[in-house]
Amino acid sequence: MTTAAELLQLHFATLVDDHGRWKTLIADDLLWELPFAPTLGHPARLVGREQVLSHVGWFVGAVENFRFYDLIIHPGADLSEASAEVKAEGLIKPTGRIYRQDYVLFVRVENGKLAFIREYFDPVQAAIALEAPIPALAG
Repeated sequence: MTTAAELLQLHFATLVDDHGRWKTLIADDLLWELPFAPTLGHPARLVGREQVLSHVGWFVGAVENFRFYDLIIHPGADLSEASAEVKAEGLIKPTGRIYRQDYVLFVRVENGKLAFIREYFDPVQAAIALEAPIPALAG
C-alpha cells in the first residue's frame, strides 16, 4: 500500500518537474480544496480530474524554474492521511516577477491515489507575483 506520506512526497517531486507522472498520482474524483484562492478570484474547490488538470495546467504553464524546498511531511496516525509544510519559489512568466510562497497541505489517499487535498497559501504573495487584483478588496 502506498501511504499518504509517500504520495505527498511524490506530489511535490513531480507536480512541475514530471507533470505526466504527477497525473498518475491523482484519483479521477479528486477533491482539491483551496480555501484562500477565492481571494484571487480562483475557485475554492476543484472537483474531479478535469477541473484539477485544468487549474494545475494553468499554474504549471505560468511558472518557470519553480521549485519546492524545505519540505516537512507529517504522516498521519492513519496511513491514508498526511500533511506537509513546504516553501516554493519560481518565476511567473507573464509578469516576470518572482513568486515565493509557503504552503500547508492536508491529503487523504484512497485506492493508492490522492483523493483529497486541502491547500493553504498566502493569496497576497500570489497576487503580487501574478500582478492580479484581489477582488475581496474591491468595493
